Amino acid sequence: MTMKVKAIEKKLKFTKNPNDPGVYRYVMQPEQYSSLSQKKVIKEAALRSGVSQGVMQACWDAAGEVIKAWATEGHSVALPGLGTMRFGLRSKSVADVNDVKTSLITTRRIIFTPDVDLKDELKNTAVQITCFDRDGKEVKRVTSADDGTIEDNENGGTTDSGNNGSTENGGTQNGGSNSGSNTGGDNGGGDTPGGNGGDDED
Repeated sequence: MTMKVKAIEKKLKFTKNPNDPGVYRYVMQPEQYSSLSQKKVIKEAALRSGVSQGVMQACWDAAGEVIKAWATEGHSVALPGLGTMRFGLRSKSVADVNDVKTSLITTRRIIFTPDVDLKDELKNTAVQITCFDRDGKEVKRVTSADDGTIEDNENGGTTDSGNNGSTENGGTQNGGSNSGSNTGGDNGGGDTPGGNGGDDED
């Protein structure tokens, strides 16, 4: 399996000066992937499992309702063959308990944590890059030789899936902290006080 990427030569400006001539750089972006409908996914899953599409649809709907209900209750819920999903928050920290209020919440989050097998699949997937110059002419093709480092969205760093998910360069910006307390059996850390008014994560 191969991920296809385009590297397109574009003019970039790094200042707001209207007289800035800019510089040309090759900017990478994924090829346009088609969006697969739920109907197509259910049809394919039914073929692979040997059950009818009606039964597969009922199971799909039931699983979705269970995942939403349990995630709302604070559980980290397993997604078959993919990993786990949970709800979380980003919020600002305060020194005085009397200042704790819901207005400190900046965003609500849906946090997906891929399992090791899924990360290994991505790590081992080749990346094919097709390069186009500023006139749209294809000038080069190359297959990647990167180390396959996987981004760790939950912990703000990167994860090398070949090392059992060890996290590097963790932390958040602005002196905030990560609060990874979970229910439902995950090994999340406890609540951590933030610093300098930065955003906390949960």
